[in-house]
Amino acid sequence: MSDLTSNSKLRIDKWLWYARILKTRTLAASCVKSGKVRVNQEKISSASRMVLIDDVLTVTLGQQIMVLKILQLGARRGPASEAQLLYEDLSPAPVKRTPLTRPLKQAVREEGAGRPTKKQRREMGRFRAQAGEEY
Repeated sequence: MSDLTSNSKLRIDKWLWYARILKTRTLAASCVKSGKVRVNQEKISSASRMVLIDDVLTVTLGQQIMVLKILQLGARRGPASEAQLLYEDLSPAPVKRTPLTRPLKQAVREEGAGRPTKKQRREMGRFRAQAGEEY
């Protein structure tokens, strides 16, 4: 898969793009520059930072935190099946949110209070029409 030897390096923005973590290399570079990527627990701010095999990346994408161990560097941006061979996902399992223990109560309005419903407005219109009133 990779023409690169085990002691070679690759830019972090290129690797993130090759591994299909981010859609474009520009997006990968801006993510690194904004401090959302760590290499071996060290915060980096340069997209030209070189990564090696066995480095551990921590990438924050929105609410999601990905922990990835680099297995291969890659030589191109291939299909997703090929990209998944570049890393091992060490991310913690997402926390499941439990639903509320008691159901929410529906607000109840007293009969005749508030604005009339569409059905009630139609009935009032028919009543007024029978009484000879114009509305």
